[in-house]
Amino acid sequence: MLAEHKWQLQLILWALTMALVCWLVFRQCGRSQDEPCSPAMTDSLQQLVLDSCQRVDYRGFTVYFDAQARVPRCVIYELTAAETLGNEPRGKGFADDPSVSGCPNPKDYAGSGMDRGHMAPAGDMKWSAQAMSESFLMTNVCPQDKSLNEGGWNRLEEKAREWARRDSALIIAAGPIIEHDLPRTKGEVVVPRRFYKVILAHHARPPRAIAFIYPNASSNGSLRQYAVSVDSVEHLTGIDFFAALPDEIEQPMESNCNLASFLQMKW
Repeated sequence: MLAEHKWQLQLILWALTMALVCWLVFRQCGRSQDEPCSPAMTDSLQQLVLDSCQRVDYRGFTVYFDAQARVPRCVIYELTAAETLGNEPRGKGFADDPSVSGCPNPKDYAGSGMDRGHMAPAGDMKWSAQAMSESFLMTNVCPQDKSLNEGGWNRLEEKAREWARRDSALIIAAGPIIEHDLPRTKGEVVVPRRFYKVILAHHARPPRAIAFIYPNASSNGSLRQYAVSVDSVEHLTGIDFFAALPDEIEQPMESNCNLASFLQMKW
C-alpha cells in the first residue's frame, strides 16, 4: 500500500513539473500551444552579450542582431510538430531588412566563397508564407561554408524536425560563436569559425536539452562528433539559455550531453 502511494505521489509531482515547464514556455510565447509562436522563449536570454544587439521579432522566430559583426548572435524559435508538415514553397531570394541597423545586403557576401546560411532554416518555416519570406532576410543569415550548409548543418536541421514530430515541439536557438580577430567579407560581415545550435524538448518526459558545435568547414561526421552540453555553448557565447526554467530543471538538463535520449526515436 505504501509503495502504491509513493508511486502516485511521484506521478503527481511529475505532472506538476510538466505543467510548470509548459506554462513558462507558452507564457513567454504569449500564445496557446496550437498557435505559431513568435517570439519563442526570448525573454530567457538574460545576459550582457545580447544587450548591445537589436532584437527583432519576426513571424516565426526572434533575432538578436549584432550591428558591429553584421550577423545575428542568436536566432530562437519554437518548432511544433504541425509546423514541420507545412507546404509553403521555399523562398527564392535573400533581402536586407532596412529597419535593422548594420543589416548587410546580399551582395555583401560576394566574393567570399561563403553561402548565405540560415540560422532559422527555411525548412522550419513552411507553415507560413510570411515566416518563409522573413527567413530569407539577411538578419537570419551568416557566412557559412557551402559543405557545412549543405552537409552536416542541413542534416542536423532535418534531425531536429524528426525530434519535433516525436516530442510535439522544440525550442531551438542557433547562431555563430563570435571570437576575436575573425575575418570579414568584403562587405564587412564577420565570418565565424564555429556555429552552435541548442535544442530543448520541453514536452519530453522529463524535459531534455542538447547542443551542437560545428566548425565552419566540411563537417560530415556523425551527430555524436559535434554534440556538447548546453553549458558548453553558454560558456563560449555568454548566453544563458532557458534561464526562466526552475534551477532544479535547468541545471541538470544543461550540464549533461545526453544525445542518446534524443536519438531514441519512440513515437
